[in-house]
Amino acid sequence: MTKKAVDVTEKAADDGATPPVFSVTDLWKVFGPKAGRVPGDAELGALSPAELRERTGCTAAVRDVSFDVRKGEVFVVMGLSGSGKSTLVRCLTRLIEPTSGSIVIDGEDVLSMDTARLRELRRHRASMVFQHFGLLPHRSVLDNVAYGLEIQGLGKAARRSRAAEIVAKVGLEGLEHRRPGQLSGGQQQRVGLARALAVDPEVLLFDEPFSALDPLIRRDMQEEVIRLHREEGRTMIFITHDLNEALKLGDRIALMRDGRIVQLGTPEEIVGAPADDYVRDFVRDVPREQVMTVRTALRPAVGDEAESGPSIAPGATVFEAIEAVARTGSPARVMEAGRCVGVVDHAALLAVVAGVRVGEVAA
Repeated sequence: MTKKAVDVTEKAADDGATPPVFSVTDLWKVFGPKAGRVPGDAELGALSPAELRERTGCTAAVRDVSFDVRKGEVFVVMGLSGSGKSTLVRCLTRLIEPTSGSIVIDGEDVLSMDTARLRELRRHRASMVFQHFGLLPHRSVLDNVAYGLEIQGLGKAARRSRAAEIVAKVGLEGLEHRRPGQLSGGQQQRVGLARALAVDPEVLLFDEPFSALDPLIRRDMQEEVIRLHREEGRTMIFITHDLNEALKLGDRIALMRDGRIVQLGTPEEIVGAPADDYVRDFVRDVPREQVMTVRTALRPAVGDEAESGPSIAPGATVFEAIEAVARTGSPARVMEAGRCVGVVDHAALLAVVAGVRVGEVAA
């Protein structure tokens, strides 16, 4: 469940200088009669889902949601069934029309886009990968991957060349001429991923793409997403109901409940500092040592501790640090840019695992 902690830190440092790719502000999606009255009415907006349905006949699938997605990050929206996560991601490209709020991509207002501009957004700038692959059964793998390029009007030779390149990138080389019915579920999902990648979108939107796959294939596809992100640095918005998947893939996670975001933060922030009892219950069984980094256990070096002992990176997990400390019996130096920024020892690492202060562990 470890994930690019160092990368997250670097992105955070750049956050003030780099405009977000997506910026969502006060977004609502309400289904039902006279839905537009709900967002502007504080009393109605404060009702529970059941009370709102009873009072108005409406369902607020997305309630007053705001967030930014930074360039190059994997932003995960996570929640149980009915939390509003899939409705939210469909609102981003207006596959579902929001009731109110603001959605901006690269400074352009999505809600003011006309039909032609929306078509361009969906074809070129933000590609969706769905749970149900939606492959064309009568077309080969290569032609399925090239389909988006065909819609864009690219010539046959150019689009097939681009498709072949992407097919190889997602590990389907040699299967170009098979049809979807001749592929496994995991292979079909790779075709869906390749089709989205082929149009070279600025943002990839994943709507629970792996939830129908068996666990081993699902793990392989998660690793594939991580690999592609590492190689390309493409901005990704990933929807899932699976906490382990969210922690594995996400630079940041927005945890939703009843249409609202109850906590938004890095995997380390969500596991280490749950915002409320709901989040705390969600992360209760997460192995903290696999998510928390050594920054949470850092203390100043004493004496010659900065000169000797094993060295680890600031983004190393507590689990990795425990192994290093156990191997040598000495505190581990946390090294950044060639200098020691502190050390971690056995007691501090155990405190992180237990979720208590060092003194409480010692007691």
